[in-house]
Amino acid sequence: MGDTVLAARKRRLGGEARLAYALLFPAVFLMVIFMVYPIIYVFIISLFKTDKLARIKNFAGLGIYASLLSSKDTWVVIGRSLLWTFTSVATKTLFGVIIALVLNVKYRGRKIARLLFIIPWASSIPISVMLWRWVLHNEFGLLNHTLRITGIMQNPPVWLGQSTTAFLSCLWVDIWIGIPFMALVFLAAMQAVPQTLYEAAEIDGASKAAQFRYVTLPGIAAILLIATLLSSLWTFNDFNTIYILTNGGPAGSTNILITYVYQNSFEWLKWQKASALSVFTFIILSTVSVLYSRIYFKKEEM
Repeated sequence: MGDTVLAARKRRLGGEARLAYALLFPAVFLMVIFMVYPIIYVFIISLFKTDKLARIKNFAGLGIYASLLSSKDTWVVIGRSLLWTFTSVATKTLFGVIIALVLNVKYRGRKIARLLFIIPWASSIPISVMLWRWVLHNEFGLLNHTLRITGIMQNPPVWLGQSTTAFLSCLWVDIWIGIPFMALVFLAAMQAVPQTLYEAAEIDGASKAAQFRYVTLPGIAAILLIATLLSSLWTFNDFNTIYILTNGGPAGSTNILITYVYQNSFEWLKWQKASALSVFTFIILSTVSVLYSRIYFKKEEM
């Protein structure tokens, strides 16, 4: 009797396993087609010389990687990409936490403030960037017009025409678009912190700063890690902002890896170089993801 029940249970579990695999197969198949295969193909392309139509000609080996690693331009673009990502994510995280604290306080009109604050992130990114492009226009832009009529600057800079100001302008627009997401995520995390912890801290005489340090921050630490990881990946691959504002200019001074890959592939038709740069991008992002994961799971185990 026991053997019969055990055999029936195994048959049922086997049927459930087959059903599970059958249901998972379409998703896995699409993932392989649209994610795994392109990654492998890009790596293959980087090892071969190609024509202008990206058709493989002859094997070239790892020479393109050695060439890129010895090129000053490559390291300048990688350094700028890391600076772009670190500065943007750090600023979005800092102001996201500050704004989340403000939106978490009870006051009249708080719901309206939350609704208005989400607009930059909820709007289409290309449209938002186009609006900022007009605002930053040298002759007809609202910013320079305001600076002139208020007497603050009679000869304001060409914001998108000079290397430093162009990079800072792109950085500002990316931060402006990304802060609402970070603030709303942190706000949701803060609201999940048990109110009893704050009440206990007040009874112990903890100040607001101490409550933030010992109650709020530990309570949102896991979400803080996840949000900064997502923001880092998105910011590192933020193509829209730089391409629409400056197209990597002037003279390539605002190029980051993602725009540099685009230029090498679709503008200059250097498919092998673009593929090798894409592999560099994949390695950098994978390394960051692994490091974040190790930190996150180590924290979960504590």
